Amino acid sequence: MPSYTWTTANPEETRAVAAELARLLPRRGVVQLTGNLGAGKTTLVAGLVEALGVAPAAAVTSPTFSLIHEYGEPVRVYHIDLYRLEQEREIFTLGLEEIFESNALVLVEWGEKFGRFLPRDRMGITIEHGAGDERRITLTGDRLGGPA
Repeated sequence: MPSYTWTTANPEETRAVAAELARLLPRRGVVQLTGNLGAGKTTLVAGLVEALGVAPAAAVTSPTFSLIHEYGEPVRVYHIDLYRLEQEREIFTLGLEEIFESNALVLVEWGEKFGRFLPRDRMGITIEHGAGDERRITLTGDRLGGPA
């Protein structure tokens, strides 16, 4: 499985990595974002949404309480956060199946909590804390290589 890894020292560098990710990710598919609280998942999503020309980074906020944010054209992006969900039955109220089957890039934070409900062919981005503000960002997936 192909993978790419970057190390960043601050949020600005994390957003710069997101611009590189915009060239590697297909425009349709599911990406599971994994990392501890405060790892920079939403910062990465903000940079990615901006790099795709969908919305300015400042318009992107964590969907922790709303659970799903949708960003429009030219690429449809769904930003989903499953952190607050505690039971599997809560998943069924979100309409994830329709979102996963849509013509969109779907970014799922805390997807590991309910991994069996995510598509098997999903890509993954893992963000790990390093010393200070350092982050190690790893992208994995069989569908990497640019817009599809």
